[in-house]
Amino acid sequence: MAIDLVDVILEKCYCNNKCNKPLPICHRLLLVILTLASFQLIINAERITSSNSIDTEETLSILFNDLKNEGLLKKTQHKMVFVATEQSSKVLTDYNNEIEYVPLNDIEKQNSVVDNTVDFIITTNFPEASRFIERVLKTEGIVTVLINNNNPTTSFYKLPKNYKIVYVRQFDSVVVAMKKSATAINVKRNHAAPRKLFGYASDAKKIALQNLEDVLLEPPRAASGKSRKYLKRTRYLPDLMGDSLESYTRRVFIDVGLPEKEGGSGTDWFSKNYPTRNKNFEMYKIETRVMTEEESSRKEASSKIGMSDWLNKNVKEEEYVVMKAEAEVVEEMMRSNNIGLVDELFLECKPRHGFKIENKNRRAYWECLALYGKLRDEGVAVHQWWG
Repeated sequence: MAIDLVDVILEKCYCNNKCNKPLPICHRLLLVILTLASFQLIINAERITSSNSIDTEETLSILFNDLKNEGLLKKTQHKMVFVATEQSSKVLTDYNNEIEYVPLNDIEKQNSVVDNTVDFIITTNFPEASRFIERVLKTEGIVTVLINNNNPTTSFYKLPKNYKIVYVRQFDSVVVAMKKSATAINVKRNHAAPRKLFGYASDAKKIALQNLEDVLLEPPRAASGKSRKYLKRTRYLPDLMGDSLESYTRRVFIDVGLPEKEGGSGTDWFSKNYPTRNKNFEMYKIETRVMTEEESSRKEASSKIGMSDWLNKNVKEEEYVVMKAEAEVVEEMMRSNNIGLVDELFLECKPRHGFKIENKNRRAYWECLALYGKLRDEGVAVHQWWG
């Protein structure tokens, strides 16, 4: 509407100019219309900003009443803390002045909070605040995470083993509340169980998986598969998740495949191409070999230690694990439900070409695609490997 009025005024002013008439009234009208238009743009921008946050008094009122009704926010809770950036703290602290604000990047302020003294914590960035939260939150204490719709992975990614979800609700954004069941050092881990990602966290990873490079519907030529161009095409998980890799107790890369002299890949490509964030990765090369028909038919072949057993003995859930492995190894890990221990996987699936005898140990390409699809369905960040 404002633009239409400007057009009309310009037309009138143009006419007046041709007629050599004074223009002060045109100037004034233009100034008024442009001012009104700019106000409208500012209002729209504010609406857009507020729609992507939970910083409205009405929403906070609903949230706190909801938490009280669920028994998660009690009058007996003596100390409440809000851990966030200064930008997002004002509305919450204005709404409830009993909540102490602790900046995410203020180490001195965080150190001033005594261990195991906080009953209730609310935060917008659980990964960055997790160490502080673990230290100060009492057992049976509640931590509430406000999920950022624009970048959910900065709000939450993995559910710690010593927390359980007790509340999930969708407002303008998602709110997740968790109860601390024990201190981290007292948690007994079951390494045989796959890594679990709770509701919204798995949704955040699903968003990242949707941004992986497209699957190739037919295998590339040998030369292009081994080219640098193909490796540059790969979209790596730390980049997609915005993960600094700092929070992991250990980072591991495992290459499972044939020896290099028999056509297997080395580990140099990983160091040159993977976004390690200048963090140290422990490298493991586990060599396999193609069994003869006679060996594969023997009973003892199936009794050898599998990759799943090796992972259970050498990898922990809180560690970051990248693996390159052949299809047979991956299938064995899926059958034993240990694929969840792997954060990112490079799947080597050699397709069959024609009906040559040397292709006996290979599979049809559609089978490779089917396995790739199953891994994606399991929530694995999987890439096709052609090197």
